Amino acid sequence: MKNRLRELRAQSEWSQGDLAEKLGVSRQTINAIETEKYDPSLPLAFKIARLFRESIEAVFSDEGGTPKGRG
Repeated sequence: MKNRLRELRAQSEWSQGDLAEKLGVSRQTINAIETEKYDPSLPLAFKIARLFRESIEAVFSDEGGTPKGRG
């Protein structure tokens, strides 16, 4: 699944560790999501979207699409 997590995290000036702490997951989980080696659970995806004040669709997309920010 494609995602904008790295971009959103950078905009907030958070390290992977900072984001992991806010979400209650490991830094390795954040790295795996950012590198698209791991798809988050639905509850975690909602938590990520809420943290960045975005819709899930603005953060994540299926393989065929590209995540779109608010415009």
